[in-house]
Amino acid sequence: QVQLVESGGGLVQAGGSLRLSCAAPGFTLGDYAIGWFRRAPGKEREGVSCIGSSNAMTNYAHAVRGRFTISRDNDKNTVYLQMNSLKPDDAAVYYCATVTDYGSCTPFGSWGQGTEVTVSS
Repeated sequence: QVQLVESGGGLVQAGGSLRLSCAAPGFTLGDYAIGWFRRAPGKEREGVSCIGSSNAMTNYAHAVRGRFTISRDNDKNTVYLQMNSLKPDDAAVYYCATVTDYGSCTPFGSWGQGTEVTVSS
């Protein structure tokens, strides 16, 4: 089972940027479509963005479209989430996961620890 490790979270002011990374030590991440998800306090986990295994196709939640960019570097075995123009509503713990495909963005497998993003207003 693929074990994913998220990093890159932190505290940022509204309007700022962060780049999250998703790594898979010991696994070939390029074999999988990958998604980013987030869970804000008191809310259910929601999908943010997904990317196909070939990096050709991506999918974004309406709330982040135009501000977030998902990408992958299969040579570095890493998937990224570049987050720009951050808003307080973006504050959450962010997780990456293997997904069945970039379109449905349906996660499968285990969840990692996540990385926390805090946005100050």
